[in-house]
Amino acid sequence: MNWSLKAWGELTLDELYEVLALRSEVFVVEQTCPFQDIDGIDRVDGTLHLMGWQDGKLAAYARVMAPGISDEQGVAIGRVVTSPSCRGGGLGHQLLSEAVSACETHWPQHSIWLGAQAHLQGFYGRHGFVPEGEGYVEDEIPHIGMRRAAR
Repeated sequence: MNWSLKAWGELTLDELYEVLALRSEVFVVEQTCPFQDIDGIDRVDGTLHLMGWQDGKLAAYARVMAPGISDEQGVAIGRVVTSPSCRGGGLGHQLLSEAVSACETHWPQHSIWLGAQAHLQGFYGRHGFVPEGEGYVEDEIPHIGMRRAAR
């Protein structure tokens, strides 16, 4: 697995295409959830795009956001996704570990927040995230805010 972390202006057109295609494949088609994925945050200064490439194909992706973009108290991780063809071998755990590492490298003094689909609470819990606040429904899917304390 080859990992890369890039700001908006560093993405190539092919990388951007692959990111948007994977997010659409999973969030819109697989989860049958039409929503506005292209929300303007991708190109905000302080947003980083974590991409995991395997054999030239985008296998995993997460969006990492500086404090204040998605969470006022800390940094945030969003759009966490693995390719359906690459699941079952622990790639999701690798992806989350890489995303946490990116957050801790760029903003070590801040906690990390994410909006987890409720059924994945245990997955995120294994990476040090604990539930925060009440559950909520986003795009007709139950979610829970989760936070990992700064180290």
